[in-house]
Amino acid sequence: MSLSLNKFRKLRRVVVKLKWYYFTRIWRMDLHPSIEFSLSARFDKTNPRGVHVGEYTYVAFDAAILSHDRTRALHTDTWIGRNCFIGARSIIMPGVTIGDECIVGSGAVVTKNVPPRSIVAGNPATIIKSGIPLSRYGSLPPRDKTAD
Repeated sequence: MSLSLNKFRKLRRVVVKLKWYYFTRIWRMDLHPSIEFSLSARFDKTNPRGVHVGEYTYVAFDAAILSHDRTRALHTDTWIGRNCFIGARSIIMPGVTIGDECIVGSGAVVTKNVPPRSIVAGNPATIIKSGIPLSRYGSLPPRDKTAD
């Protein structure tokens, strides 16, 4: 007998929507209704109004989006643009702006602003490639088979 986790897909969507509602209504975070995120993604609740995530962005598991730094007594805005993918266990530091259509690699520590249409990775995150168009949720568009 094969156990498929697909039967829990609807339940997961309901739980994510409830968590989005909790973040936006109770904590007053600026999360677009179309974003998707892992249930283990962490949004800063010390300065919740400083978290801004654009439409059709995906935040993978254990990613942390920070909008405060206690050591510098800093409470600021952290912005993530449209059509971005924030990789697993990455950290977006307070005050950083990630442009539209960006990919943040898994485990990256983003300490500086990221220009639109860029891929960043590493600690600290550096630009690997730029000028790439992305689709919803930071996915690469389908390759044109005739171009090969």
